[in-house]
Amino acid sequence: MKNLFLFAAVFFAALSCSTPDERNADALAERIVPDYDIRFVQTDDTLDVFEIETIGKRLIIKGNNANSMAVGLNHYLKNYCDVTVSWFAYDPIQYPSHMPPVTEPVRIEARTKERFFLNYCTFGYTMPWWKWEDWERFIDWMALNGVTMPLANTGVEAVWQKVWRKHGLTDQQIRSYFTGPAHLAWHRMNNIDKFDGPLPQGWIDSQVDLQKKILERERSLNMKPVLSAFNGHVPGQLKEIYPSAMITDIKGWGGFEKEYLCHFLSPLDSLYSVIQKEFLIEQEKLFGTDHIYGLDLFNEVEAPSWDPETLASMSEGTYESLCAADPDALWLQMGWMFYYDRKHWTKENVEAYLRAVPQDKVIILDYYLENTPVWKLTESFYGQPYILCYLGNFGGNTRLAGHFRQTSERIEDAFAHGGGNLYGIGSTLEGFGVNQFMFEYVLDKAWQHNADDDQWVETLADRRLGYASGEAREAWKTLADSVYVGGSFSSQTPLMCARPCLDGFWHWTAIHNIKYDNKTLVRAWKQLLSLDSDRDTYRFDIVNFGTQALGNHFAVLRDRFAAAYRSRDLEEAERLGALMLELIDDTDALAACEPQLRLDRWLDDAAACASSGEEIPYYTRNARTIITIWGTQTSIRDYALRLWSGLVDSYCKPRWEMFINEITACIREGREYDQEAFFQRLESFENAWAAEGQSIDYRTPADFKALSLAAIDKYGL
Repeated sequence: MKNLFLFAAVFFAALSCSTPDERNADALAERIVPDYDIRFVQTDDTLDVFEIETIGKRLIIKGNNANSMAVGLNHYLKNYCDVTVSWFAYDPIQYPSHMPPVTEPVRIEARTKERFFLNYCTFGYTMPWWKWEDWERFIDWMALNGVTMPLANTGVEAVWQKVWRKHGLTDQQIRSYFTGPAHLAWHRMNNIDKFDGPLPQGWIDSQVDLQKKILERERSLNMKPVLSAFNGHVPGQLKEIYPSAMITDIKGWGGFEKEYLCHFLSPLDSLYSVIQKEFLIEQEKLFGTDHIYGLDLFNEVEAPSWDPETLASMSEGTYESLCAADPDALWLQMGWMFYYDRKHWTKENVEAYLRAVPQDKVIILDYYLENTPVWKLTESFYGQPYILCYLGNFGGNTRLAGHFRQTSERIEDAFAHGGGNLYGIGSTLEGFGVNQFMFEYVLDKAWQHNADDDQWVETLADRRLGYASGEAREAWKTLADSVYVGGSFSSQTPLMCARPCLDGFWHWTAIHNIKYDNKTLVRAWKQLLSLDSDRDTYRFDIVNFGTQALGNHFAVLRDRFAAAYRSRDLEEAERLGALMLELIDDTDALAACEPQLRLDRWLDDAAACASSGEEIPYYTRNARTIITIWGTQTSIRDYALRLWSGLVDSYCKPRWEMFINEITACIREGREYDQEAFFQRLESFENAWAAEGQSIDYRTPADFKALSLAAIDKYGL
């Protein structure tokens, strides 16, 4: 009993001496590696820095705050334990039972003040159905990778509900103004209203509680969550309530009909500041504030005027409305519009817009470094602080994409020549997708690591496999040098996941245009298949690379099938058509082996959001819609279609089966293929799949290595 009291006294004495940051780092380690003996020590460094060393059998991690100490823990796990921590809660963290020693003390400083993460779209393409356990793992992942500025949009509809009630709108009007959950990101960006609404009140209320947990955890790990602010987006009813207000109609977005388009209140109108203040006050009551607000006036939509003086007045008015409500406000602005609409965002307009805001009071996200670093086109954003961002994923369906070497070069170029106003490094991914390592790499570039890119790739190979292997390192070097050689763009997906057509691709939303030889990918795939590992990361890599390789080969078969149609060779067309459908089946079966690549997880998570059985069809319909038809028109159809088991089998395969039957019928009957007529029939199937919610037969996971080897043999890869 005396020993028990002594232990308790020592424990509570130690606890009382530890700092809050040390305790928060301890709690993180307990969630990630509960069996490891780690002591965290907070230092008085003024810069973000971590140190790691082994003393006796204990790992000592020092850092200026919990966030830096978390990066130190991740550095140890990646470089000494061959461990990858997934951003998905359902992926186990597999780590050695013993703690490898740190033979020489390590000290690494940050190169940037801030590290940003997320995109408004991520809340639609990846996160709409997340529960706390999903967020908890992801927040841990962000801390381990040093993120200090996460976008934090969850629960904002509850704030708007309070504001719009003050202006006379009923709850039914407000909930009908909102979109369905998966489409809220585009409602928040002033792109669409009402689609798949009204939003259930249960959803609005549940997201408030979730956001409070998210913010508490993020702040405990030294993150400054980026909350929302008023961007001029108002319900249409305000035009009747305030007839003299400067409210204009958004001209168009995504091909949506007029009834779904948004309404914009100019920052030049006195009502703008009133609503801004009301919103920020209500938001702070619910969620507190870190004084950083994400606000974008013209995301993929036209401004009411392209006169530089008017644009300057609008940005000036926007900042003044923020400052009036919160004198410490910092405005975080996407730089996507400067890239996306360069026709209107001329150098003159960008300069006028940015210089109208006081120096250092607006931070720009240079959104898409792998395509166009906008800092080079704007004299480093005319001196305003900016964060260089890697996008890396569009629609959640981007497959093996990301120019590894070029990304490294462009980040280093910005550090060398991007100006002293380079404020941070980050990522603006639209969805999580299948290339987690690229985002880890980008965030690692924010720290003064001694390892070069080749060493980084070798360490990556080791931690994916769980041990060092020359074959695995060679395979990953091949991937880095010869497969990850094309930047991400919208929208990269295997042809089997796109609408069928005879040539190329049917639409910009589904572009199959790989920048490498598929034989190179297959060679790396085979190298990894020759090895053994019990790591989930190894299984994921085999399935990921395999489904991509099979998807690439599908395009080869399609081209041969099209040639058979043109030569009117019915027998060959029938043979190739059958082989194409077999390949779709084999790809679906392989994808079923990996939890990340399964449709049932997406739909089950959506159904779990329902507060009653009657609501389940609503949530699952919304979930099915965004990953297939997306909206009401074909202009963005297929944009978020993923190579997921269940989706490939129930949605993609029937489309290709209809196409193959139509083409062979054309050969048999001696008529020409009418794509327009076929697409009309196809659209009926697509709309019904999204709306009807018919049951789907999901495959049971099988032996992923056996499936891979059989497919390689069957298709002569």
